[in-house]
Amino acid sequence: MLSLSAYFGLFFTALGAATLLPVQSEVVLVALLLSEAYPVWALLAVASVGNVLGALVNWLLGRYLEHFRQRRWFPISERNLTRAQGWYGHYGHWSLLLSWAPFIGDPLTLAAGIMREPLWRFLLIVGLAKTGRYAVVAAMTLGWG
Repeated sequence: MLSLSAYFGLFFTALGAATLLPVQSEVVLVALLLSEAYPVWALLAVASVGNVLGALVNWLLGRYLEHFRQRRWFPISERNLTRAQGWYGHYGHWSLLLSWAPFIGDPLTLAAGIMREPLWRFLLIVGLAKTGRYAVVAAMTLGWG
């Protein structure tokens, strides 16, 4: 049962980290990797799926709630959203390769929804970027390469 709760904890931390919540999923991943109690591939899969689903929440917010952007409760500042839309307008869907990056990744995924990025392409690019980030974290943690 303890092993299942570790996977759930990693999943929900990764999901929260991809939204606008101040959560660091890499810390949880590194701790679980260092415990050597879980297969690396399983941890990478759980973290990646959770993080991509969190980015999907941002895409949905952008897609359906953008007309509320002037409201006080809107989850991203006007400045960050404008910057992300500028990046997205200039670089297009390839800017989603930066969806893994702190501070700009979450606004980019929100901007993708606002800019009506097709869901299939969004999931493909964001999935590659976020899985790649976790793979690099795992490789650095375990001393690969």
